[in-house]
Amino acid sequence: MKLDLTGRNSLIAGGSRGIGRSIALTFAEAGANVSICARGESALRATEAELKKFGHKVHAATCDLGNANAVSGYIAAAAQALGGIDVLVNNASGFGSSDDEDGWAASINIDLLAPVRATRAAIPYLEKSKGSVLHISSIAGLKPAARQPPYGAVKAAVIQLTLTQAAQFAPKHIRVNCIAPGSIEFPGGNWERRKTSAPAIYNDVFKRCPFGRLGTPEEVASVALFLSSSAAGWVTGQTIAVDGGQMLS
Repeated sequence: MKLDLTGRNSLIAGGSRGIGRSIALTFAEAGANVSICARGESALRATEAELKKFGHKVHAATCDLGNANAVSGYIAAAAQALGGIDVLVNNASGFGSSDDEDGWAASINIDLLAPVRATRAAIPYLEKSKGSVLHISSIAGLKPAARQPPYGAVKAAVIQLTLTQAAQFAPKHIRVNCIAPGSIEFPGGNWERRKTSAPAIYNDVFKRCPFGRLGTPEEVASVALFLSSSAAGWVTGQTIAVDGGQMLS
């Protein structure tokens, strides 16, 4: 079975690096028109150039996903550039780890409120297309997260948001699902940096991965492609852990 997104208009909020970048490229390879946004201009433009090689519509914009007006403005501009919205992927994270006001504010504002705001702005378009929403959470939302209380608590809230939105929007024929990645390693990412900056933490996590390695962004993107395709047309309200069994240990 080939998973096909030909002609689908897909938005990836937080789509310039890591998991978001891989989802954007995987969607474009499957035939989708793709819009991405991010705060960093350099990575955004580099990913935009990669997307254009697939020959479909591409839209890219800098956006502070912690700003409500910026989020709604991005959604409107992307919908106009692509000609509507079929798929919305909420991927951005503020990576709020410290158990203080700054850590909690970063997680709540980016990891939780950005998906709330983006989904709210996209609903009129998704209602027309009978489209879908995909939130990217974390296995930190499915188990204790002692090292990063804000991150774990807010990722759990995203999983609950998925259930609520799935029930809320089902009458509009809009599906809402979630992916909870485990520890994902890629160039320039948090886990690659921790190899040298926090080797004890990296090695502890590495030992708890039964497959003997951390995951890759492409492995998350493959599940995102399925959940955003017609093959998952009867799947909603679900959270799928993509962690190579990391939570089993």
